[in-house]
Amino acid sequence: MSVSKGVALVTGASRGIGRAIALRLASDGYSLAVNDIPSNLHALNSLKAEIEGIKYNGRNLKATSVIADMREEEQVKEMVEKTVKDLGAVDVMVANAGILQTTTPMVDTSSKDFDQTLAVNIRGVFLCYKYAAKQMIAQHQQRGAPGGNIIGAASVTSKQAWAGASAYSTSKWAVRGLTQASALELAPYGIRVNAYAPGLIETKMVEDYAIVKKIGYSEFVAERSQGIPLRRLGTPGDVADLVSFLVSDRASYITGQSVSVNGGTFFD
Repeated sequence: MSVSKGVALVTGASRGIGRAIALRLASDGYSLAVNDIPSNLHALNSLKAEIEGIKYNGRNLKATSVIADMREEEQVKEMVEKTVKDLGAVDVMVANAGILQTTTPMVDTSSKDFDQTLAVNIRGVFLCYKYAAKQMIAQHQQRGAPGGNIIGAASVTSKQAWAGASAYSTSKWAVRGLTQASALELAPYGIRVNAYAPGLIETKMVEDYAIVKKIGYSEFVAERSQGIPLRRLGTPGDVADLVSFLVSDRASYITGQSVSVNGGTFFD
């Protein structure tokens, strides 16, 4: 009986959406490599311990934590290599790490903030896709069986840009393009590539956004909920449920898609 369903690597996993995705995939039976930056090491190790307490087929799952900066190619490469060394493979890559660096109007956005946003939100996703795909192709050649899932973090702003978020919107539109091109290139290996495109989700990033807008978080949630047909912000679990589906065999005919999870804010 298999010790786990496979190995998943989730970046930006110490909190919010990344943490929820890691725990959901663990509950589905995956061993987990969880990543974040050094300042989040304590939370990351707590998540690792929580995953190791989850049982699959009567045995505790394995987990490893990996510190890496998504902007640095060598660190991303080493992150994938450490995952393989510690857990044996990479069957699922979730390139979740991202930042909302600035909410200033486009004309007031500095080149530094613009470049920093793209460095994490699209260069980082590109590097995750690249090195996960290389590993999955190698596994395909070794095993003689196709397979693998790569998931990226897009956004509601990847389909409908927001004023005051030009850099962020640009980076997330790019994730959609990268996801589509990668899906076409990797399909011959049986590797599917998709992205999730969440609307407003109850996370620290949204809390920080409310602070920037100089509005209390409860007031912000109440105000923004009125513009959402389902009358609530999403939860990290809503996104995690989508990822769980996308990497499963139930989604075996879905690739190249950026799937909205936005409470009906707008329709694709």
